Amino acid sequence: MKTVLGFSGGLDTTYCAKYLSEDLGYEVHSIIVNTGGFSGEELDAIEKHAYKLGVRSHTTIHAVEDYYARIIKFLVFGNVLKNNTYPLSVSAERLIQALYIAEHAKKLEADAVAHGSTGAGNDQVRFDMVFNIMIPAIKIITPVRDLKLSREEEISYLKEKGVEMNFEKAAYSINKGLWGTSVGGKETLHSNGSLPEEAWPVQVTKENPEKIKLVFKKGELHGIDDRIFSHPTEAIQKLHSIAAPFGIGRDIHVGDTIIGIKGRVGFEAAAPLIIIKAHHALEKHVLTKWQSNIKEQLAQFYGNWLHEGQILDPVMKDIENFFTSTQQHVTGEVFVELLPYRFNVLGISSEYDLMSAKFGSYGEMNNSWTGDDVKGFSKIFGNQTSIYYQVKSIADAKN
Repeated sequence: MKTVLGFSGGLDTTYCAKYLSEDLGYEVHSIIVNTGGFSGEELDAIEKHAYKLGVRSHTTIHAVEDYYARIIKFLVFGNVLKNNTYPLSVSAERLIQALYIAEHAKKLEADAVAHGSTGAGNDQVRFDMVFNIMIPAIKIITPVRDLKLSREEEISYLKEKGVEMNFEKAAYSINKGLWGTSVGGKETLHSNGSLPEEAWPVQVTKENPEKIKLVFKKGELHGIDDRIFSHPTEAIQKLHSIAAPFGIGRDIHVGDTIIGIKGRVGFEAAAPLIIIKAHHALEKHVLTKWQSNIKEQLAQFYGNWLHEGQILDPVMKDIENFFTSTQQHVTGEVFVELLPYRFNVLGISSEYDLMSAKFGSYGEMNNSWTGDDVKGFSKIFGNQTSIYYQVKSIADAKN
């Protein structure tokens, strides 16, 4: 029997690879989906580790551009920040990983699919839900969750099997991807406590302010200063390299997990936060009032539903189509100042700017109407409310 195992090379998936093959008798086919968090050397080491564990085949999927096209692009279009804080760094990449693992299981005509999630977090729901929808006839196996294993029990088992790897638990768990890096440690296990400087993946090495220009075309970041990139993912990576050394994009997110408990995690997301804020600033200039209003409402739902693993719900595609429609004129330049631990959006320049001076200057003058026009408009605009108060006054007087 064949099983496809989502494999990162860490303790949990290492245990799964060994347990599935030697205890359950499966022919194990491991797969890793790179969403921008692994170097070529790291991917090579993970592949070698998988084969040492006895897997029949190992597949590496480079999904950075597809990850952007299917998920990140719409997070930018919606200016999505979970609880106004978190750019959905890990939750978004888990979904693209689950989609690729499911497709791989189909391709290999596998009897089962496995992942290393525990029973304590969001990822188990995200993986299970995608698998149940895409490959409903294929069995889902989750050894660490099913056996309620402790870290110590996993290590003991692997040592008995002669597996050689670094069993030392790092002080901080790091999950790196194109759309940000999560950081978990003892400080995030409680409601009070911040991560120390050494816990952050990128150390602060820049102190002098820098000004940059972000170039957007139909809502997507295509350029930085005078450089236009061949793909938005390259622009994202370049912006991260420029801004992260300032300590920009660091925060701790507190949110509601899918399974009903509160969770707390640190994250470093310089590029996502700058892009979302810059994009939002440009939108405020080029979208109409009601485009912005409706989009904000849909974006909150979209972000929450994505976070909870519902990427395959048809309503998500409907919202994505609306988002895309709103981006047709979100083209222009946004000027940003970078400083230690913060940034400022200075302004925008766009040929679609609705703040064009030829229609007037707010609070000073206008070129499109007269004072008499405003007098009549004000009466009509408040007419129903005026009627309400008049009727109420007459009725109250009788009583």
